[in-house]
Amino acid sequence: MATQRIRKTKLMRSVEEKHGRQLESLVPDLVNEMGMSRAASHLGVSPATLGYWMLKMGIQYRRVALADGETIEVRRQG
Repeated sequence: MATQRIRKTKLMRSVEEKHGRQLESLVPDLVNEMGMSRAASHLGVSPATLGYWMLKMGIQYRRVALADGETIEVRRQG
């Protein structure tokens, strides 16, 4: 499955330059590690902006509730 190239804003390019990574890989890692609000703060944008970027890049965000002793595994295709 080929990924669609998106048109990035100056702010998006600035964040990529500052962190030395493409947003397509940076954002999922940060959101998984920190959550949406803290990831947005870390990137210097609002949670709404980060949510819009994720929508624009086709990055899905899911929250899962686990009972005590349950685990979840995330698998990446590629």
